[in-house]
Amino acid sequence: MRVGTSGLQLNEKLIFEHSDPGRRGYSLPALDVRVATLPPELVRTEVPGFPEVSEVDVVRHFTRLSTWNYGVDSGFYPLGSCTMKYNPKVNETAARIPGLAGCHPYTPETLSQGALGLMYGLQTALAEISGFSAVTLQPAAGAHGELAGMLMIRAWHEAKGNKRRKVLIPDTAHGTNPATAALCGYDVVPIASGGSGVLTAETVASFMNDDVAALMVTNPNTLGLFESDIVKICDIVHAGGGLVYCDGANLNALMGIARPGDLGIDAMHFNLHKTFATPHGGGGPGSGPVGVAEKLIPYLPKPMVVKNDQGYGLDFDRPQSIGRLRSFYGNFGIMVRAWAYILTMGGSGLKQASEMAVLNANYIRARLEPVYNLPHKHRSLHEVVFNDANLANDCHTLDVAKRLIDYGYHPPTIYFPLVVKGAIMIEPTETESMETLDEFCDAMLAIARESQENPDLLHAAPTITRVQRLDETAAARQPCLCWNPADFV
Repeated sequence: MRVGTSGLQLNEKLIFEHSDPGRRGYSLPALDVRVATLPPELVRTEVPGFPEVSEVDVVRHFTRLSTWNYGVDSGFYPLGSCTMKYNPKVNETAARIPGLAGCHPYTPETLSQGALGLMYGLQTALAEISGFSAVTLQPAAGAHGELAGMLMIRAWHEAKGNKRRKVLIPDTAHGTNPATAALCGYDVVPIASGGSGVLTAETVASFMNDDVAALMVTNPNTLGLFESDIVKICDIVHAGGGLVYCDGANLNALMGIARPGDLGIDAMHFNLHKTFATPHGGGGPGSGPVGVAEKLIPYLPKPMVVKNDQGYGLDFDRPQSIGRLRSFYGNFGIMVRAWAYILTMGGSGLKQASEMAVLNANYIRARLEPVYNLPHKHRSLHEVVFNDANLANDCHTLDVAKRLIDYGYHPPTIYFPLVVKGAIMIEPTETESMETLDEFCDAMLAIARESQENPDLLHAAPTITRVQRLDETAAARQPCLCWNPADFV
């Protein structure tokens, strides 16, 4: 029987449409004290069209809306490149311990020893997992970590008097890398990976010169392939006076198996919301610690969490630091969750997570490869990238994504990486069972058959959702972002 989003579906109007003049969601007793008179400038004027609703209407409204949301607690989330693994609830419990959840960032260091000790333990563990000499926890997200890493690389060059202006970025690198390099004042030089889908040492050597400050590489790359020449590539860049930045978004394929710092990488950010099972997106906020080689330690953001004679503290005395990246010191609640995950898993558990992520991706590959086109034949790691070349009757990647919604699945990443035309990028993570993977693959195979037997079904999908296929171009160019009471008169 097909798994789908059928059955009872709760429709919901706008909160404004529930409004009725004079209706209230509260009932207060009469005042038994004198009414205070506030200065007129402190009294808020009425908000035109502000909804007037009862308590039950408010509760039902937001409860119904919550059933429309889809996340890792709802079902399989196969977004490639995003590592949407399940968030263990023990991590959430740890983050809610009162002494941690209620710790104010202005609390004196002497009264924050537990929090500082936790951060010190986390940065030490991340350094051990990745093979780097030091780690900062300050960046607030992955892209923020990229910025920190590239700012440190720029500071290192400037300290040496280097005026290099270029950063090499392969076409299989993560999408934020070019923007980060440009934001740091560098000219982006794209490098083609070629038909193999991986970067070769010879290609990097042909681009390397005295004007190249760094290479930004994603490993495994966005095709889910391990950059097998990475050690040679790092040697070439270093011999030419440059540094190597690695996007750590795909570390979920390497934990316990290979350490980027040991491969020659100089700086790398971690996505705690990807690799270490903390909430993703709106459930975050994120966290993007950065690990660095010995040569970059002087340029780490300040303050740094350090161990001292009093226990733990914050070190602000860092004259070569790139400075503070944000208010306070990172997103502490996410650090608690990541530290709980690492302690729960242990070294062997982290390695097993990587192995299972790779196994799950290759299981999906084995089931779908006979039907969906696989542009790059090298053995996949944690994710696999198909495309729509084998679909019939003018059916395309977008049709597959929309039809998956009818089968009850969030679509995978589509049309990325750009190096693959019509890309369908799937990453199951290690947290999904074989039954879930089989049900997803069955849906994908059924959709491929539908492209041959009933293509109109794909072109019209989704068909059994509250809202059917939207005009995505109009939605992007003419978004309706606010409610106007006049529209409902």
